[in-house]
Amino acid sequence: MLTGGGATPGRFFQPVPPDAGIIRRHAGSAAAVDSTMQLSELKIIITGGARGMGAHFATRLAEAGAQVVAADLDEAGLATLPAGIHRRVCNVAVEAECESLVRWAREQMGGLNGLINNAGIIRDGLVLKENRETGEITKFDAATWNSVLDVNLTGAFFMVREFAYDLATHKVRPGVIVNMSSVARHGNRGQSNYVATKAAIAANTVTWAREFARYGIRVGAIAPGMVETPMTQGMNQKARDALVAAIPVGRIGLPEDLWLAAKFVLECDYFNGRTVDVDGGLVM
Repeated sequence: MLTGGGATPGRFFQPVPPDAGIIRRHAGSAAAVDSTMQLSELKIIITGGARGMGAHFATRLAEAGAQVVAADLDEAGLATLPAGIHRRVCNVAVEAECESLVRWAREQMGGLNGLINNAGIIRDGLVLKENRETGEITKFDAATWNSVLDVNLTGAFFMVREFAYDLATHKVRPGVIVNMSSVARHGNRGQSNYVATKAAIAANTVTWAREFARYGIRVGAIAPGMVETPMTQGMNQKARDALVAAIPVGRIGLPEDLWLAAKFVLECDYFNGRTVDVDGGLVM
C-alpha cells in the first residue's frame, strides 16, 4: 500500500535529471524555467491521422505552425487532410512499417520531437454469447481478440519505441509523447480486448515516462469518454442514446474537447506520466 511518506525512495518515485525535458532561459541574472513547449516548434507524427480525432489533431497542429506527419491505413482519408500535412500510409501493427515511418518523418520534417499515438480499432463482443432462441453458447474468437491488441497495444509500443530511439540516437530534447487511452480502461462489458489495450496504455504511460526521462522525453495520456467520431457514429442508436444520457454534461464529446487536452499535454513541460480523463464526467 502506498502512503504519503512511506514509499522507499527510488522505488515508486524515481529522480529525474535536472535537465530532462526542461528548457531554461536566463532573464538578467536569474534563471527562469519556460514551462511551455511551443506548438509551432513541434515536428510530430500522428498515427490514426486520417479521420476522427487524429485528423482533428493534425489540422489543429498544422494551424498552429507545427510540422505534421499523419499516418494511417486509410489512404483516401489522408487525402482529405489540409494542404501542408505530410501523409504516409502505415499499418502500426507491422514493426517494419513503424520503423520506416519514423525514419521517413524525420527526413520529411528535418527532425522529430513529438508523437501522438492515436491509431486504434474496436472489435467488441462478449466473451461468451448465448443465443436467446437456441441456448447455444459461442466464444469470443482469438483472431478478433488479437486484431485489437495488434493495433492498439503492440502498434502503440512499436511507435513509442521507434520514436524514443530516434530522439535518443539523435540527441534531441525535449520530446513528448501523447498516448490515447480510454475511460473504458476501468472495465466495460463486451470490450475485453479494447479494455485490455487501453488499461495497458495508461499503465505504460507511467512506465515509459520513467524510462525516457533520461532522454528528456515526457509521456502523457488522454482517456476519452464517448466522442463523436466515425467509430462511435457506427454504434447501435439505442445503445448510443443510453450512453449519451448517462454523461453528466449532457452531450457527447467532440474532437475539439480532446484537442484541448492534447494541447495541454504537449505544451506543459511539467506534465508527465499521467492519464487525463476527458469524458464529461461519465466515469466518476
